[in-house]
Amino acid sequence: PEETVTSSFASFIQAVRPEHLSRTVRHRSKRMILDSIGVGLVGSTTPVFHIALQYCRLYSPVAVSSVYGKPGVKLSPTLAAFTNGVATHSMDFDDTWHPATHPSGAVLPALLAASQMLPPGTKPTGMDFLLAFNVGLEVQGRLMHFSTEAHNIPKRFHPPSVVGTMGSAAATAKLLALSTAQCGHALGIAASLAGAPMANAATQAKPLHIGNATRLGFEAALLAARGMEANPLILDDIPGCSGFGVFYSAYQPKPLSTPGDHHEFLLEKQDIAFKRFPAHLGMHWVVDAALSVRNLFINYAGSFSPSLIRTIVLKIPVSKYINRPFPSSEHQARHSFQFNACSALLDGEVGLSSFTQSSIHRQELRELLDKVVVEHPEDNVANFDKMYGEVALLLHSGDVLTGKCDTFYGHWRKPLSKESLLKKFRSNASHVLPEEKIETIITMVENLEDLSDSSQL
Repeated sequence: PEETVTSSFASFIQAVRPEHLSRTVRHRSKRMILDSIGVGLVGSTTPVFHIALQYCRLYSPVAVSSVYGKPGVKLSPTLAAFTNGVATHSMDFDDTWHPATHPSGAVLPALLAASQMLPPGTKPTGMDFLLAFNVGLEVQGRLMHFSTEAHNIPKRFHPPSVVGTMGSAAATAKLLALSTAQCGHALGIAASLAGAPMANAATQAKPLHIGNATRLGFEAALLAARGMEANPLILDDIPGCSGFGVFYSAYQPKPLSTPGDHHEFLLEKQDIAFKRFPAHLGMHWVVDAALSVRNLFINYAGSFSPSLIRTIVLKIPVSKYINRPFPSSEHQARHSFQFNACSALLDGEVGLSSFTQSSIHRQELRELLDKVVVEHPEDNVANFDKMYGEVALLLHSGDVLTGKCDTFYGHWRKPLSKESLLKKFRSNASHVLPEEKIETIITMVENLEDLSDSSQL
């Protein structure tokens, strides 16, 4: 039969082998796994996680898969994936790729739950797990490259709810060793379960996008394994056939070649961005710019004195859902250029405590927010690979101090060091785990290729 885009993806999922993972890909993906686990652990302390957990415990008679931050609590595999996915994105602290999506949270919880689901004697090894994880990343990345729209900050669909669902299906299909035909059907089924609107950004519903992506992709693979079929052209651009292209404009799909001796994963060419504080990725540019100008201000005035500031000018890209002058909730604050810039100016840092209700509603912070003026320079595009953040302080004296950030620390062009990544993981995990378990996880992930049973993770 003639090869289609969909069949090429199915063939890739089935045929890819551990030897196709380069040292760079293994190293980068293990960093992603460790960071995602840490973010999920600290996310298990949030209100939205507890709502999701209470809901799932109503419907979990077959409890075999673990839940982040809750020793002794287990759920059915798909509900555990859902709950852990919600935890991962509950603070908007998870990794981000380009084109824009949150790749790890949509895949890792499904693989962790599936590893525990499989009976003794059929448990995947650590290398099986690492390969399946990278299959999930690769499928997400390739799908996003089918449209120029995906390269910019999204306006319609939240990307992980779209490509993340497909990545979860592909990763789980690989872990479960489905046939080529079943892999294709898993993608087709997942497409019918994908998609969430951007309108729910900055609300408690947004973490559900990651939870649903990892859960529903998992379910798509399970349904395909049991014989359910779907459109075999789901990824192809067929006139009159509204397939995966409905999610993106200017959709131009390309086949994914069966891996040979020199297959290059997208992760080889495009590293990942790790967040230093729990907020939308765009906030990291304005925070670093604000910290830079804050240092200039202290050198100028001897201390940070808000009364000397007449106006705060933010030069940011046009993106309505993260342009929030006066956020009133933690989720709105995580999606506000203004809030994060002013928090950095006032406190000299942004961290977990910045998004508590007491921090958000401080009078001195509100006074700074009143001074903010937003500008959208034409050269500052809504694209995580090209945008910048600029913060200018116009003082009552007439002087102007300016800080600008083109590439924040943690961006794929300026990756976190091993020490910084471990510090973040240890800090996040310490909210729910003792030190010895934290160090065990670090060692296990660093040596994942040597793990005989990935369910131990």
